[in-house]
Order: sequence, then C-alpha cells, then structure tokens
Amino acid sequence: MAKERGFTLIEIMVVFAILALVMSIAPSAYDRMKSSMEYRDVVRGVVTEMRAARQQAVLTGVETAFAVDLEQKQYGIEGGKGRGIPDSVELRAIVANNEAKGSRFAIRFLPSGGASGGSVDVLRMASGGGVRVRADWFSGRVEQEPVQR
Repeated sequence: MAKERGFTLIEIMVVFAILALVMSIAPSAYDRMKSSMEYRDVVRGVVTEMRAARQQAVLTGVETAFAVDLEQKQYGIEGGKGRGIPDSVELRAIVANNEAKGSRFAIRFLPSGGASGGSVDVLRMASGGGVRVRADWFSGRVEQEPVQR
C-alpha cells in the first residue's frame, strides 16, 4: 500500500499561526530599527559637519559656522547644503548669546583653530537618551559625550 504524501490540516494551521505571529512583530521591530538608524545618522552627520567647518576655517583662513535651524529642521555648514532632521530625533543647541537668532543657532569656527564654543544635543524622541556633541571654545576640538539626565 502506497503512503500518501502531503500536509495535514493541523500542520498547515500551525504554519499560518507562526506566520501571523512573525508578521505582527515585524512592523514594530522595523520602526525601532529605522529610528535607531536615523539617530545614528544624525549623530555622525553633526560630528562630521562640525569637524568639516573647523577644517574649512583653518584651511581657508575664513570663519566658518556650523548652524542648526530648528524651524526648517536642518543642520550643517552655513551656506552649504543642509542635512534634514528626522522626526524621530530632537536637536538642542547651547551656543554663545550672539550666535542665537530665533530658531537658528550657530557655532563659529575661527581660522586660528578655536571656536565660539557650544554644544548640540542629539536626542532620541522615544527614549530621551542621546549624545552631546561639543566644540571646545579654546581649541575648537569637536568631541561627543553621553547626555547626562
């Protein structure tokens, strides 16, 4: 007698139940992964743009500003193409009083290598944790450190 091949109804139902479970978990995992990638991209972008502004000031002998515009949700070297700030990330800036104009904040890098000083906090909207990217006023060196809550 030949044995018939195939799946039983119970086996098929178990497979569908597992697929339903995986499909219900996937969207939330994707959202967390996307917001995490956006956060890391903004941190990298802020550090890179600030260091590029310092290097440009030293090489050209002309003051160069790194700016954050909260109204337009952009950051970058003043006069250059700005990078967007995604909704999953919040930026806060602490700058010299004369470098704050409305919702626009700037850290000015000098040809001597120094800077006007200041910091930009890059925060995750979901958890509130984040990184502070700081420009030393004396040396102009750009460093990052965890934000203390």
